[in-house]
This record gives sequence, structure tokens and C-alpha cells, in this order.
Amino acid sequence: MAIKKTKSGRWQVDAELSRGKRVRRTFDRKVDAVQFEAKVKSKSVSLKSQLISDRDRRRLSEVFQLWYDLHGHTLNDGDRRLRALQRFAVRLGDLYAKALTSTLYARDRRQRSDSGISDKTLNNELSYIRAVFNELFSLGEISYPNPLSKVKQIRIQEQELSWLTEEQIRLLLNSVRDRRSGSNPHLEPLTLICLATGARWSEAENLKPVSLINNVVTFSNTKSGKVRSVPISVQLTQFLHSHWQLHGNFTSSIGSFRRVLVKTGIDLPKGQATHVLRHTFASHFVMKGGNILTLQRILGHSSVKVTMRYAHLAPEHLEEAVKLAPVTHW
Repeated sequence: MAIKKTKSGRWQVDAELSRGKRVRRTFDRKVDAVQFEAKVKSKSVSLKSQLISDRDRRRLSEVFQLWYDLHGHTLNDGDRRLRALQRFAVRLGDLYAKALTSTLYARDRRQRSDSGISDKTLNNELSYIRAVFNELFSLGEISYPNPLSKVKQIRIQEQELSWLTEEQIRLLLNSVRDRRSGSNPHLEPLTLICLATGARWSEAENLKPVSLINNVVTFSNTKSGKVRSVPISVQLTQFLHSHWQLHGNFTSSIGSFRRVLVKTGIDLPKGQATHVLRHTFASHFVMKGGNILTLQRILGHSSVKVTMRYAHLAPEHLEEAVKLAPVTHW
């Protein structure tokens, strides 16, 4: 594109709108020529983008793999996400990614829901697919908008958090320590770590002797990606170091924990097996007067809104419920 002044003193714009098609216009003022040139450039970019979009014949599986190669491999759960994405591609016949629509996705989601897949899993999968198109669009790898941008997530009814009473904690620990049942030797220290720090089970399993210094446990490779440290008792510190000397580093023990939990007869909501230990720590922390902001740092929550789920257990909260209720006596 070019703007030049003619012999007559006017300003001429010579611009290519698309291949083989040119536009020439003459203006009395240069400012008008500049504005026209900008308008033509914008239209030219739009046409080229549309042409590229129309020619995009990449399949869903190709687009998902591209996302993984450029970005997904950097995520802690990138491999797991890719597997879920590729399963989605197979269910839809690996159609052209550009041909994906909200309706096609919604039909697949309905079938998944009818087959018993939880709403939480379905919402996670929607987030994964959206993230792929958003990321590739940001990188300039696709020129069309996110096909699922207007799909709403399923509204999930918040479940009451389950936590163990002191009696249930004793029952669980006794079952964990019962070597006659062939219990995994790592169960006791892992259970104690989760109850003492509010750690996730996977975070506890990743701990090594170098992670425990001066009675402070440091968790890395966490869900949030942030490193956090939590102090523990001297007795637990000594117990853990003795355990590592005798049995070595922790190994995957979640299956053993679930089996022991079943033997105790403790009834928990679905999906809250090892996670009940984290809820138990947080619940007892708050019931004994612990500060919500301190609890947020201990648990590693990115937002205090998540930690506020435990606020109703605070002693002052319960006292105010009695004092400020509309009916205090009858």
C-alpha cells in the first residue's frame, strides 16, 4: 500500500485489497487518504484471516496435540488433560476443529452425563477444551473464535464438607497401625502428615527427608504450583525421620488407605477418601479458634473464598448464631 501526491496536488491511495484486486482512490486532503488506507488495510487483514480460516482442515486430535506441544506440556496435569481431550476427539469422530459447535459439544456432554459422569468432571472437560482454543488463538495458530466460549458450565450444588471427629480419628489411626491386616507401613506417617498439616495426600507422598528441616515441612510441586511450609511437632518430626531410615521414601499408598478406611466403617461422601484428612485438619483448626487467613496460607488456597467454607465452624460464628437469631427463647 502507498500514498503519494499527484501532480495536481491531490493524494492518491494505491492499495491491494486481496490477491489480484487493487483499490485506487484520490483525495484532496492527506488525512483522508491516510484514513482510507487504514480502512483498506483492516479489511485486507480480515479477508486474509477468513481465507486462512476457511482453509483450516486440521482435525480435533491435531489441534489438541498442537496445544500440548506448544503449551500443555508445561502444565502439571498436561498429560492427563491431553488424554481427556483426545477421548473427546474420538467421541466426535475427530471432526475438523473448525467445525466444532456448541451444539455438538452439548450433545456429547448430555450423553456423558446420562452415562454417569459427574458434573464436576464435565465442567473440568469443558474448561480443558476452552483453554485449548483460547491458547491457540492467542498464539496465532488459529484464526477463528473459541467455538465453546458461550457454553455455560453445569451449576453444581455445593456439598457439605465431611470431617472426622476425634473419636473417628482414633479409630482410623488404630486401623492404620494394625499390622495384622497387612497394612502398608507408609500409611501411618502419611495419615499423620495430612492430619497435622492439612496437606493433600499426593503432597504428603512426595515428601522426602530433605523436605523436613527444623520441625518445618515444606511442600513443593503443589496443586497451585506454590511452595508452602507448615510447622509440625518435635515428636512427629522424630517419628518421620525414623520411618524414612527404616522404610525409605514414601510410595503410592492411596489404595491401601482406601481399603483401611472401608474397614473402619466410617461413611464419607463419594470422592472424599484421603481428602477428608485435609478437611479434618481445617475444620478442627477453625473450631479451636484458628484464624481464617492463617488457614488459607497453610492450605495454600489461592483465594480466601475457598477457605471461607470452614468459617461457619468458628466458635464466635456459632455463638453469634445463638445470640443474633430472631428467636432466642420461647
